[in-house]
Amino acid sequence: MITLQQDADGFIRMNRLYPASVRIRINFNDGSTGEFSGKALNHAYDAALAEFRAKNNLDARGYSRTTAGRSNSGNKIDFVPVHPGMSKE
Repeated sequence: MITLQQDADGFIRMNRLYPASVRIRINFNDGSTGEFSGKALNHAYDAALAEFRAKNNLDARGYSRTTAGRSNSGNKIDFVPVHPGMSKE
């Protein structure tokens, strides 16, 4: 089992996808804990990545089609927002 700690801003550090069957425990700031499958956190990661790309006008692959150069690959984020009770959603 993997244990992650939520930071003060409500995020966990997650810079990669986990195997779907792995169990992950998150220690939240309010003192509660939650247990999630890798699949559930992968969905949260994918949603955070899609939001990041939308806010930065990137396409589905993470490229900016409006500028000539590429400054950020857009294919990676490091922090995913989490909250207690999200495993029930």
